[in-house]
Amino acid sequence: MTRALFIIDVQNDFTEGGALGVEGGAAVAAKISEFLAAHDGYYDEVFASRDWHDADNDNGGHFATDAEPDYVTTWPVHCVAGTPGADYHPALDLSWITVPVLKGQGVPAYSIFEGTTGDGRAVADVLDALGVIDIDIVGIATDYCVRASALDALEHGRHVRIFTDLVAGVDPASSDAALAELGHAGAEILESTSLE
Repeated sequence: MTRALFIIDVQNDFTEGGALGVEGGAAVAAKISEFLAAHDGYYDEVFASRDWHDADNDNGGHFATDAEPDYVTTWPVHCVAGTPGADYHPALDLSWITVPVLKGQGVPAYSIFEGTTGDGRAVADVLDALGVIDIDIVGIATDYCVRASALDALEHGRHVRIFTDLVAGVDPASSDAALAELGHAGAEILESTSLE
């Protein structure tokens, strides 16, 4: 049985000072790195997703170009491929990542399952090939891409845990609601310290 960690969208544009900065994002980046160092060998694979949007179009309506963003389906320009905003946050130790994933690329994308690996494979196919059953999920943002990724992982029949001390959300109320929804859907909601 193979265990994987999903690190969701720990990128400069989703942390303080970024285009869609989330309060606590930088701290989450650092805490994920500390967690991985303290649990060396615990994970067989570490997937890390990034939003990776096109610069020359609205990415299927994802970018608000003709009106103000509604922050539900349209957003300010963020995580444009090849820009500093799309880079992983510098506090995230990239040496642990075994499966980098890019999502977006011209279309709206929230879940890591909507992304592809560097060789163009779907995340679900990679999980199947590696025999991954257990997935722990951390990253940004609790109420959007973490939520979507966890729901998809559950739908794909995986055992899912969300570490509440290693996620950051856009809004406290919607983040709490997302965690409650995920718990109801079958995910375990706990702190990473429970592994120690």
